[in-house]
Amino acid sequence: MVIKSLTVFCGSHSGNDPLFCEHAKQIGYLLAQNNITLIYGGGNKGIMGTIANAALEKGGKVIGIIPTLLTGIEHQHFGLTETFEVADMHIRKRMLYEKCDAALVLPGGFGTMDEFFEMLTWNQLNIHNKKIFLLNTSGFYDHLISFLHTMEEDAFLYSNAIDRIMIVSSPEELIPELHEE
Repeated sequence: MVIKSLTVFCGSHSGNDPLFCEHAKQIGYLLAQNNITLIYGGGNKGIMGTIANAALEKGGKVIGIIPTLLTGIEHQHFGLTETFEVADMHIRKRMLYEKCDAALVLPGGFGTMDEFFEMLTWNQLNIHNKKIFLLNTSGFYDHLISFLHTMEEDAFLYSNAIDRIMIVSSPEELIPELHEE
C-alpha cells in the first residue's frame, strides 16, 4: 500500500537533543516532497511545530487536529492547510487514526506515548492494520523497545509487539517504507 497520509505523534516540546527537531524538519521536507499529507496534533511549538512548518515550507499539505483545551498550551498553528478544532482528546485521537494510512512516532512525552500505545493496542486487537513507525532518534526509544521485549518475554502480549512496529533511526530509512507496494 502506498501511503498518502501519515499521522505523526510527537512532542509539543523540542527536547534536549537538537537532532529531535532536525529529524522532524527532515521528515516534514520528505513528506512534502513525496506528496504525503502530514496529519498531526495541530500545535505550533516544539517538535510538532517544527515538522508542520517544514512540510509547509516545501509546499506540503498539513492537517492539524487540536482539542479546544490545547489551543493555548500547544499554541495552535494558524497556517495549516486544514485544521479541526475538536472537543476532547478522544475525538482528536480517533480522527488522527481515521485520517491516516500509517503512523509515525517521534520523540515526545505522555501524550505521544498515549497515542502510540493506543494505536499499537488497536493494531493488536485488529481494529486497524495500519503501519506504525517509530523513529528512534539518538536512541530515544531504546528503553521502550527493551520494555516491549520484556512484556513479550513475560507473556503479557498476544503477539510480538516489535513485529507490529517498524523501527527506524533516521528519516531517510522511512521513505522507502512509505512507498512499499
